[in-house]
Amino acid sequence: MDDFQSAYQEEEQRLGHALASIDAQLQQLRSIPVYVGDDFTEQTLEASREERRRKLAQSAQEPYFGRLDFEETDKELMPLYIGKLGVSNVDGQQPLVIDWRAPIASLFYSFTGGNSTSYEAPEGLIEGKVSLKRNIVIRQRELERVVDTFSEQADTPVVSDEFLVYRLGENKDNRLRDIVSTIQAEQDQIIRAMKNTALIIQGVAGSGKTTVALHRLAYLLYQYKEQIRAERMVIFAPNMMFIDYISEVLPELGVGDIQQCTFADWAAKVIGLETVPSDGSLGLRRWFDDEARNAGSQAEPIYPGRYKGSIEFKELLDDYLLRIEAECVPQLDFEPWDGKRLSRNEIMEWFEGEYKYYPVARRKERVLARIHRWVEMELKKSPSAAALKERKKKAQQREKAYAKKWPDLDSLQLYRNLFQVKKNADFAVEDLQARIPTAVWKETKDSLKKGNVQEEDLAALLYLYAGANELDSKLTFDHIVIDEAQDFSPFQVAVLDRFVRGHSFTILGDLSQGIHYYKGIREWQEMQSLFAEEETVYYALTRSYRSTMEIIEYANEVLRRGVGTDLLAVPVFRSGDPVHLLHASEENKLALIRQGLTKLLEGQYRTTAILTRTLDDAKILHEALAAEGLSVNLIDGEMTQYAGGISVLPVYLSKGLEFDTVIVTDVDAEHYRPQDAKLLYVGCTRALHELWLLYGDHAPDYVVTEV
Repeated sequence: MDDFQSAYQEEEQRLGHALASIDAQLQQLRSIPVYVGDDFTEQTLEASREERRRKLAQSAQEPYFGRLDFEETDKELMPLYIGKLGVSNVDGQQPLVIDWRAPIASLFYSFTGGNSTSYEAPEGLIEGKVSLKRNIVIRQRELERVVDTFSEQADTPVVSDEFLVYRLGENKDNRLRDIVSTIQAEQDQIIRAMKNTALIIQGVAGSGKTTVALHRLAYLLYQYKEQIRAERMVIFAPNMMFIDYISEVLPELGVGDIQQCTFADWAAKVIGLETVPSDGSLGLRRWFDDEARNAGSQAEPIYPGRYKGSIEFKELLDDYLLRIEAECVPQLDFEPWDGKRLSRNEIMEWFEGEYKYYPVARRKERVLARIHRWVEMELKKSPSAAALKERKKKAQQREKAYAKKWPDLDSLQLYRNLFQVKKNADFAVEDLQARIPTAVWKETKDSLKKGNVQEEDLAALLYLYAGANELDSKLTFDHIVIDEAQDFSPFQVAVLDRFVRGHSFTILGDLSQGIHYYKGIREWQEMQSLFAEEETVYYALTRSYRSTMEIIEYANEVLRRGVGTDLLAVPVFRSGDPVHLLHASEENKLALIRQGLTKLLEGQYRTTAILTRTLDDAKILHEALAAEGLSVNLIDGEMTQYAGGISVLPVYLSKGLEFDTVIVTDVDAEHYRPQDAKLLYVGCTRALHELWLLYGDHAPDYVVTEV
């Protein structure tokens, strides 16, 4: 019997033992009647039993995925089995399966060979040695695969990527899946980073940064279970379809109740707005290009989205909030009835003294309440019932009139005030307005006058809201994940820092996928500078696990030629077909797409994307393919679910998604200008196994037409 057969038989026997133990525990728990009464203690016990039933039922299908034989210094060797959820033996004393988030399980991910290793435990550093690292595939209670990625007994003990390549070669369905069995050492380091840290992750396309962030949430809930709650964590994603695409990862890891939304939807809800526009063209004002050229400017045009997302604009709003505070109290005494006066100086003593540490809107509220109490005390001094009645009536009228002289501190009204002419303003803001680029001020004033709020205005509105109001604890978070963060502005992150405890962020993105040149960031330093040096850590993930070597090398060449960046992906050694480059005219484009689909559908692929340059192009192509009887889904930005199969969508909506195969259409100079190299890079790196490019007569200089 060879070593492989021996290992396989050993693991079959171990699996049988593990399943028998899990089944016995599950059966015993299910035999206990579900408690439905009102006794709090019994309800708590029942909740605990139900949680164990859920975990055991999940573990009964795929109890573990890895084995690590670890011998702690001066102790006996322990074979450890690592799974998504921890499971104890029937006696409840010894672990049957170690939760992947446990400190000792970190060895399964961090060990890369050598005679000794260690891990950090609550009691300190634990040292020892690993003699075996084994990947195990179990599906529906059946052992499918056993791969030793390290064995001390091997002739040449080295850590192997064989299992990783095997898992990466699997086809995609319509959901992102967990990577708990293939987490790499550099990914594990990010997942297990300290909670009160702003992690900033630059990850090339396919580096698994989104999945790593989701696993980090599961780890934080495990490691800091007494300090954070799932319902107080949030993932800010680019759109609702992306949220649907990632929706099954956390449940697979046994985590629920984490909020998932777009920044625009969340911000609008906080400040009491109805939904705001969220398409990919927000903030883009082509006439700013023309204005800059006409003025003979050599500098980059000032786009509203970039200016209103800048720290410069935040600092202007800081000065504005100070102005609001200084000018909030009306410039007059309060006279509830003739002959009785409360001086403005006394009101200011309350506003600037006793209530100094409250936000300005709360101070206004407290001062007006204090004035009302003062009036009630003075009314008690009335010389007669008739005088009391007359004074009370007069005081009620004058209190209302006086309250109206205080400014409206609603965040939208404050924002409008900043972009109004002086005669209509509650505060003197001419000097502040002079600091805003004229074109930005004018465009925003006109937009607000029409009742429109752009997505680019939301950070400022939130900042004014947070600066003026006492934040309800229900609005604050224990941890925030920002995906596609290269499209966020520094100001957005700065304002979110007001809503999270301890600067606890996971901020991830890829500068090479920053396709919106009118918003977002150009360097991660723009976000790092928001935090003290000890509050932030930067990670770079350069290894791409998504695409074949051929696809990654082609996409890298697009970046080299078009952008000149050194943020290039390093592919895993997984080879596939060469990139298919097809010359396409307008007349034969549809026929070539049909030809490509026919070939691709002959394989075992589950998902294919046809990427057009614009949404209009996608609609036209979808209609043409549907007319020929093909089952094709149109992704238009309004969808909230990704159905898999064959999809037609504009390339800018494909960010964050991945497909078995991708066909990119209209790769010519008309559709892909010099500044669109990053956009084409995004399209190319959506493909796992096969990439087809249809290029025109005049392909951009950064497009290679022969491989």
